[in-house]
Amino acid sequence: MLLNIKNLHVAINGKEILKGLDLSVNKGEVHAIMGPNGTGKSTLAAAITGREGYEITQGEIVYNGEVINNMAPDVRANRGIFLSFQYPVEIPGVSMTNFMRTAINAQREFNGLAPIPAGEFLKKMEKMKKLVDINTKLTKRSVNEGFSGGEKKKNEIFQMAMLEPKLAILDETDSGLDIDALKVVARGVNELRSDENAFVVITHYQRLLDYIVPDFVHVMYDGQIVKSGGKGLALELEDKGYDWIIDQVDE
Repeated sequence: MLLNIKNLHVAINGKEILKGLDLSVNKGEVHAIMGPNGTGKSTLAAAITGREGYEITQGEIVYNGEVINNMAPDVRANRGIFLSFQYPVEIPGVSMTNFMRTAINAQREFNGLAPIPAGEFLKKMEKMKKLVDINTKLTKRSVNEGFSGGEKKKNEIFQMAMLEPKLAILDETDSGLDIDALKVVARGVNELRSDENAFVVITHYQRLLDYIVPDFVHVMYDGQIVKSGGKGLALELEDKGYDWIIDQVDE
């Protein structure tokens, strides 16, 4: 099992957000996390990746057989956990090329490997740019600086493709995307799916799941996963709304 979350409680500034969440993800699987605003979906992503300010008060996160509750975010990243942000930040003065080469070499150093040769890096970069249909002009600019919302999201998928994580978490990557950008993002994810990695896709909307077909769909409410199923569950949510689930939970 790649990720096993057991009875996870997470608080922010003393306020409990996750209230006993359980989730298991195996290699080769895609899990979609859905739910209304304020139910803890992004908090779950932050807890897995080790974001500062998110206190695990109970339970544990086991990744690749190791409890990572107190592991530093950079160590988690170097061990293969990737987060595609809902709101990617701009990094003025740092070119995409230098940013990616530094990130890859940090990962290689962590794993006892020599820096990536320049030719190998450039060849990989060209391959992944084509995969996510990202313009060469963008990769020559500073990270996300002046990018449109869709370009920023495509850039997140490009970074994921370059780093080849074992566990990729997409936190509302579809937010604000037009249909063409959505298809490009989905194609990147589908091309990168393998028996050796897994994806956790956090989304409000079923439309993303038309292009990234999940193995499992989980509905979050009040800090817990309250219902799980296959892709059909997402279609039911599209038809009936979240109130259908919430009413069942509150009964």
